Amino acid sequence: MHAEVLSISGMKKAFGSNIVLDSVDLSLSQGTILGLVGRNGAGKSTLIKCALGLLHADEGEALIFGETCRQLSPKTKHRIGYVPQVFTGLGWMTVADLLKYTQPFYDHWNDAKVDTLVKDWGLDPHARVSTISEGEKQKLAIIQAMGHEPELFIFDEPVASLDPVARRTFIRELIELNVNDGRSMLFSTHITSDLERVAADVALLRNGVIEFDGGLEMLKDQVVRLHISSSNGLPEELNIPGAIRRTINESHAVVTVRNFNADLLAALEASLGADIRVEQLNLEEIFLELNR
Repeated sequence: MHAEVLSISGMKKAFGSNIVLDSVDLSLSQGTILGLVGRNGAGKSTLIKCALGLLHADEGEALIFGETCRQLSPKTKHRIGYVPQVFTGLGWMTVADLLKYTQPFYDHWNDAKVDTLVKDWGLDPHARVSTISEGEKQKLAIIQAMGHEPELFIFDEPVASLDPVARRTFIRELIELNVNDGRSMLFSTHITSDLERVAADVALLRNGVIEFDGGLEMLKDQVVRLHISSSNGLPEELNIPGAIRRTINESHAVVTVRNFNADLLAALEASLGADIRVEQLNLEEIFLELNR
């Protein structure tokens, strides 16, 4: 059993009458990568900011390495690398100067690693931060968070402005950090294809509520598309437990269901006298089905 590096319990946050987080519980175990998935505006950034103590939650608590997020010690802060959705670096500095400026805030800094990332990701160390592109600023924010080699990474939409090549390079870097160094990561994104490459666990945030929290393969087993065929015809209305979306055309139906299991399949085959093919969905398809 791995220790929890991040534990969120009963987190609530509202802006006026708009409830953004509604009693959210979420945890991240040591050495794992947890993908936080949700539509834009689902509350992902608010949850992350509340968990880090950057935003005051109305109710609930977040513990990082056992310390409350509202009173993190300097030692614990040094163990965290955070990449916000919007980069707010000092625009008048050069890339090299900003990284040099960041270094003294931490007890440890890997100059060689930082220099390698700057070179590999094509950043001009002499360029002023205010003049580089949004994608380059995002690369810089990631390097800034990696320089002190933290134990816990928290990424809020870190690849939204990156081109496909840069995204793959970043994902490869995360995998190496996780596999080789056992780093823990909370990875918030709406780009599900990237998440599927790196995360073993996912949490789905919808309307301020965590709708699923568990293994990615478990989610794929639970949300499937059924192709139902019967030579005797099908009822006009198929009452299938957990049905999300259905299309019925006389003797054939396509139904997406959640909480699928073998017992449901056997019961449907018996009651409908039909042949049923189960189609596995990828994370993007599941995300779309749950957010229609």
